[in-house]
Amino acid sequence: MPEKILITSDSTTDLSPELRAHYGISLMRLTVNLNDVSHVDGLDITPEDIYRSYELNRTLPKTAAPNLAACYDFFQKYVADGYSIVHFTISSEMSSSYQNSVIAAQDFDRVHVVDTRNLSTGGGLLVIRAAELATRGMSAGMIAQECRRLTPCVDVSFVIDSLEFLHKGGRCSTLTMLGANVMNFKPCILVKDGKMSVGKKYRGKFDQILLKYLEDRVEHTDDIDKSHVFITHGGCDESIVEACVSKLRSLGDFPNIHVTQAGCTISAHCGRNALGVMFLRNHPI
Repeated sequence: MPEKILITSDSTTDLSPELRAHYGISLMRLTVNLNDVSHVDGLDITPEDIYRSYELNRTLPKTAAPNLAACYDFFQKYVADGYSIVHFTISSEMSSSYQNSVIAAQDFDRVHVVDTRNLSTGGGLLVIRAAELATRGMSAGMIAQECRRLTPCVDVSFVIDSLEFLHKGGRCSTLTMLGANVMNFKPCILVKDGKMSVGKKYRGKFDQILLKYLEDRVEHTDDIDKSHVFITHGGCDESIVEACVSKLRSLGDFPNIHVTQAGCTISAHCGRNALGVMFLRNHPI
């Protein structure tokens, strides 16, 4: 009898409802605590709620990974239905989502947990690859193994208009934020080895910077797996997103450009105006 495989992830992978439905992806959702009220990521709270709260009272939410009981219940439900599970989490350097999932998975024979070593649709790229491998008949264990091999090949970066949310969340110093504001810098944030770091610093208007940023990131298209590319943003104006999609199409033959909006967890750290391009490279970066 063929193995029944289900691909799952925590809610940080930022795949759109349409993509999740197309690939049959189930989510284990994080908790978002805002103004002393606990919410379920993406169900009863949206990024707009977070932005609005910050504008009104300058408070940001605290996000929390699913606890051990929640992880166990999530896996148990699908294992009881006969599934083997390949589950993806945000980088273990950024959350306890991976650790809690691994501990809960020890009680099951058919749950394989993959640390994406990334965030947002950087992890989403691996989720989609896993779903495609499952349709080709690969076993759950081999899918997990292949996706772990691919984690160093995920190229994730994004440009943010303001460091305010990162500063408020304790991820950049006051000095760095003030310097960026004075110089009108818009930093490119890179994700490598499971951690965020600052790359190139752009200067100028946000919408124009993004076009230059896209040129820089996909300059060498021969090294890019073009099958799926994400433009993921934090509530940018539609005209800015459309201009970025047009620019990306002009830079190479990308058959599937997916546009997604970052969910609550990512938005709580990056703020409204953030946009990134994410794809797989053909070798580790």
